[in-house]
Amino acid sequence: MAHVLKPGPDISINDIVRRATEILLAGGAIAYPTETFYGLGVNAEDETAVCKIFEIKGRDFNNPVSVIIGHAFQLSSLVRGVSPAATKLIDAFWPGPLTIVFEASPNVSPRLTSQTGKIGVRLASSDFARRLALNAGVPITATSANLSGGPICSTAQAVLDQIGLRIDAVIELSEKGSTIGSTILDASGETTTILRLGLITPEDIKRKTGLDVRTVTVHETP
Repeated sequence: MAHVLKPGPDISINDIVRRATEILLAGGAIAYPTETFYGLGVNAEDETAVCKIFEIKGRDFNNPVSVIIGHAFQLSSLVRGVSPAATKLIDAFWPGPLTIVFEASPNVSPRLTSQTGKIGVRLASSDFARRLALNAGVPITATSANLSGGPICSTAQAVLDQIGLRIDAVIELSEKGSTIGSTILDASGETTTILRLGLITPEDIKRKTGLDVRTVTVHETP
C-alpha cells in the first residue's frame, strides 16, 4: 500500500516536498493534490517512469499525458516555441487550471504526446504542485490519479481505494481541489481550440485575452 505523506508534529510541508521529490527522481509514482483533482505524478523526463503511468491506470498508450511545471522557465525544455496566443493565455491564466497544448520539443517522450507531436503543460495554481515540480527540477505528469474510466479522486482516501497498491505515496494536505478538471486548450497553431472544457470557460478566455476560441471536445475526464 502507498505511504501517506501528510503534515504532522514530526513532518513539515518542506519534508513532504523533499520526500516526494526523492520518490519521483528515483523513478517512483505519487498521487498529489492540485487545484483540480488528484494528479498521478512521475518524472516526465524518465521514460520508464512514464510507462508506469499507463500500467497504473490501465490506460491505452494512445492517450496523451499532460505535465505540470513549477515555473514558466521550465517550459523551454518542453516546447518548440510559444505562439502569440499562448503568450496571452499564459499571462492571463498561469498559475491556474489551464492546460495549454504546444508543439512538443524533440526530447519530450512520445508516450506523453501519444505520437501527436504536441504536449499539454500547466503551471498550476496549487502551491504544493508548483513547489514539487520546482524542487524536483523536472516536469511532473498530471494525469488524474485513478483507474482509467474510474471516478476521479479529490481526496487521498479515494486515491488509496483505487490505486493505493500500485503507487509509492499519496500526499494528503489541507489544500482543496475541485471535481472539475483543467481546461485543455490547443494553442500550437494559428487557431486556438478548446479540447476539454474545465474550470476556465470560453467566456473567461475571451474576456481576459480577447481570443476567440472554438470548442472541439476530444478529451474526457481521464
